[in-house]
Amino acid sequence: MVTAALHEWPGDVRSARGLQQALAGRVRLDDATGRVTTVAGVDTGFEAGGHTARACVARFRWPDLTPLETVIGRAPVTFPYIPGYLSFREMPAILDAMVRLEQLPDLLLCDGQGIAHPRRLGIASHLGLWLDRPAIGVGKSRLCGSHEEVGEQRGDQQPLMDGDTRIGTVLRKRSRVKPVFVSPGHRVSHDGAVAWVMATLSRYRLPEPIRAADREASRRR
Repeated sequence: MVTAALHEWPGDVRSARGLQQALAGRVRLDDATGRVTTVAGVDTGFEAGGHTARACVARFRWPDLTPLETVIGRAPVTFPYIPGYLSFREMPAILDAMVRLEQLPDLLLCDGQGIAHPRRLGIASHLGLWLDRPAIGVGKSRLCGSHEEVGEQRGDQQPLMDGDTRIGTVLRKRSRVKPVFVSPGHRVSHDGAVAWVMATLSRYRLPEPIRAADREASRRR
């Protein structure tokens, strides 16, 4: 069962920015995952010429990563495409998918950012707060921050920094494959986020739950 609404959906950038700034203070960066028996990958694509968001949640049993269920949610797109505000375009569809699950997952792996965000509230943080679930952002590209060069071997990593503040980890998950940008979303530490991402890897760049969600959200098989 999805928890009660966290807020009303803003209709303009100024309101959305203020909401992000207010919610960021509620994000927890400690490992408060509790007992994890299921993990889910979350990703969003678009259809109907970009007017409808199509979200997928792929839920797996932990720790053997057996697929349990895959659901699709849809919602009209009501917010413009602006980097740093993607949760306002995508989350209504994701929440529509969540209510279709037989059971909410214990841990969320989101295609996108957690606190590695200009206002420390990427989609993983936003969704984690809404559902009161541990959440981790796994981004294929950097939204903000800087980092030193990452080594070429599997598991090599560098902190992603915004000034003196660590906002994530740049992680090489496979040798000689582009790194990903891992950041806590909610109720997970930096080290915990990296550990969970490494534990859910298959032979591909992205964690298996996110790969499964990506295929369905984007209609790739």
